[in-house]
Amino acid sequence: MQYPFGARWLAAALVAAATLPAIAQQPAGAYPSAPITLVVPFAAGSGTDSVARTVGQKLAERLKQPVLVDNKPGANAQVAAQIAAKAKPDGYTLFMTTNTSHSANPALYTALKYDPIKDFTPVARVGELPFALAVHPSVPAKTLGELIAHARANPGKLSYATPNSTSLVAMESIKHIAGIDLLSVPYKSSPQAMTDLVGGQVQVYVADLGSGMSMLKSDKVRTLGITTAQPSPLLPGVPPIGQTAKGFDLTSWNGIFGPAGMPPAVVNRLNTELQAVLADKDTQDKLALIGFQVWPSKTPEEFATYVADQLNHWRTLIRQAGIKPE
Repeated sequence: MQYPFGARWLAAALVAAATLPAIAQQPAGAYPSAPITLVVPFAAGSGTDSVARTVGQKLAERLKQPVLVDNKPGANAQVAAQIAAKAKPDGYTLFMTTNTSHSANPALYTALKYDPIKDFTPVARVGELPFALAVHPSVPAKTLGELIAHARANPGKLSYATPNSTSLVAMESIKHIAGIDLLSVPYKSSPQAMTDLVGGQVQVYVADLGSGMSMLKSDKVRTLGITTAQPSPLLPGVPPIGQTAKGFDLTSWNGIFGPAGMPPAVVNRLNTELQAVLADKDTQDKLALIGFQVWPSKTPEEFATYVADQLNHWRTLIRQAGIKPE
């Protein structure tokens, strides 16, 4: 799937999709009059799931309607993306997703069954969920530099878990920058990937802090680096991956979309309420416990531009890492 006209064209397309006529228009004051489903592309217990439940609860309080989290894991977020894209664009089915479905998948798969631009209405960016690189204690490396040296001395003997595109692209980028050979092992969920890292079935894993924090802080794994540009206070002493793997630049963002064609009044209502939710200190404190950094977009149009920019950025990352689309 190619988008040859650049980020500005993509942003315009995203905004245009948000203003298409809806199947059923309704006054903004009438919305919502029923429960809202928040589709999540990863399993219960994942970082995105934790964020969805915290934000969904707060959003429900403001909208005076239940917000029900519906986990639809599978196929690297493709299952959930297809469900959300085909939903009625009335604001009662929303999609909390990440760079996996909307930045990486277009470059990872040759035949997606959804279009991240045409099939969705951007509502709001929520924030960023850092990831950290960890190894099983049997790996004789206490730093990323030592892991790279060990992998060079043992090409093809280490395996790493890939339950999502962030884990995959992060490790493939490190492999490319460092010139090392590790075996990718796909997983359906982050919790299972962490379980197998602890058990030694895989030796390396770039884990989201949301689902992996307790293990990342334990002696059951050894945490070597974090994907953010700056160190995280949640993992004291763990340096950014980019300090060793020069040129490493990866942001795992999180945001909320609806199907294409949502009424602008509904989009704006949701955006306004989400701004209030994300500005709430209690929300921020709860999300900080899992390492999530609140970073909202101000408007749906700003989020659309960001999504377009990230789509191009991740395409470049994936190409530079030498990942071939499936």
